[in-house]
Amino acid sequence: MVKSAVDHGLVTTFGRLVEAYSALERQLGEALERECGIPHTWFEAMLRIARSPDKLTMSALASQIALTTGGMTRLLDRMVTAGLVERVPCPTDRRVSFAALTPAGRQKLEEAAKIHVRNLERVFADYTGDEIKTLDDLLDRLLRRDRERPAHEAAPCPTPGDAAAPAG
Repeated sequence: MVKSAVDHGLVTTFGRLVEAYSALERQLGEALERECGIPHTWFEAMLRIARSPDKLTMSALASQIALTTGGMTRLLDRMVTAGLVERVPCPTDRRVSFAALTPAGRQKLEEAAKIHVRNLERVFADYTGDEIKTLDDLLDRLLRRDRERPAHEAAPCPTPGDAAAPAG
């Protein structure tokens, strides 16, 4: 008898990954909002903006935190209104803008990161350093597969001599 795809081990493994993410998101997200006053998605967006060696476009940021570009725009609108993030226009392409932290955003990120670290240490208290390293390695492999797909990272702002720069 052929086993149903519904019962396939990989379907179960992926489902458990989704469940684990959901449980962590609920637990850590609620704690971050309660203790710091910002939603977890704001924290993740600010963290990626701060850690990025290059300026991030809205689409690059959206892809990193699993939002549509429209969802990212609405999220950033709220963060701009809160004074934590600003939009920085690309000097050579007016269609492109980048996200940047304001000084208040950097301060809020530092506050939130301290709270998040404390909560993560509580969540992972029963794991050894080797187990956490194994988890990191496995997650890196999953992410590498995604990154091998056509680029979805931010392209640099075109310079005036680039063919990509709009005419006129």
